[in-house]
Amino acid sequence: MERNDPLKFDPARVKTPCFVVDTDCLRHNLSILKGVKDRTGCKILLALKCFSMYRVFPLIAGTLDGICASSPDEARLGREEFKKEVHAFAAAYSDADMAEIVTLSDHIVFNSFGQWQRFKDVAASSGRSISCGIRVNPEHSEGAVPIYDPCSPGSRLGVRLADFKGKDLSGISGLHFHTLCEQNSDALERTVDAFEASFGPYLSDLTWINFGGGHHITRNDYDIDRLCRVVDRIKRRYDVEVYLEPGEAVALNAGVLVATVLDLTENDMPIAILDTSAATHMPDVIEMPYRPFIIGSGAKGEKPYSYRLGGLSCLAGDIIGEYSFDRPLAVGDRLVFTDMAIYSMVKTNTFNGVRLPTIMLYEPAEDRLETVRTFGYEDFKTRLS
Repeated sequence: MERNDPLKFDPARVKTPCFVVDTDCLRHNLSILKGVKDRTGCKILLALKCFSMYRVFPLIAGTLDGICASSPDEARLGREEFKKEVHAFAAAYSDADMAEIVTLSDHIVFNSFGQWQRFKDVAASSGRSISCGIRVNPEHSEGAVPIYDPCSPGSRLGVRLADFKGKDLSGISGLHFHTLCEQNSDALERTVDAFEASFGPYLSDLTWINFGGGHHITRNDYDIDRLCRVVDRIKRRYDVEVYLEPGEAVALNAGVLVATVLDLTENDMPIAILDTSAATHMPDVIEMPYRPFIIGSGAKGEKPYSYRLGGLSCLAGDIIGEYSFDRPLAVGDRLVFTDMAIYSMVKTNTFNGVRLPTIMLYEPAEDRLETVRTFGYEDFKTRLS
């Protein structure tokens, strides 16, 4: 749901904290992605690092071609639950990782020629037809936040042209790059231009190119026509299969996090303590940082009543942000954070023994809320020794 869209269900109906994923929003996003596939013939993968709610994999698999994984566990989840193509990439694989990855993956992308040389015989002798590729660094930055920029100086991700030249590409079927983060297709076009200028001479001997993720294809202002032109150009010029692997675009605006006000205090400003936590339930708030949107809220001072919203953990910096509301908050009020299906759900943790939010699915046509998973003491205990 977009920021100004009304919530389709009464938040009082759910026990908080709770992630709620709207199936109609997923279908809307998938219809847009299907349009891109139909227009270009490209293949689109779900990036599990962003959204791994396997309860809805059958819905997503009806449109997308597979998943991309960065660990044996993600690859196994994709193989068992998505049941289509499995693509793997990691900054490095251990012997144990590779022994499992080759039993699960259709494509394996290596982050260095050293890793490729170390494991190419393992892939070749796996008894499965595995297509192997190299991740490259186009040395073209589009990211505004350095922590999410794989082309920043000193990056550990991808092979630069200077380290690529002269290498034996025997057994390599494709190249992969990933440079974007929540960006439009103009950023992709500039990246592809830089990639082509550096690595274009090698493409005629390959069968596929993976444009990575970070494509906000389902955002309202995304230029889909430009995306299709870029994909068509590369497919036509080099006769290769083109893969996109968005995560956010698949579940963009499809989920909310519902929380309850537990307490109201004062320390230089009004403070509301919630039954959710930035540290445990939405760590990107601290890591990035960013300020999630709450339905009906404004910036500090924009509306009559302003509060600092804090989490329930003991971390002093467990602060979600400062918000304003039309009326004073009260203990028991429900607050709804938008766009919480992406990354927040996969990054939750049990620091302080704070329990993970319940996961629910909402079917608007039936006005039905389905509890998919609840969490308790055993989920905390079994992570420890």
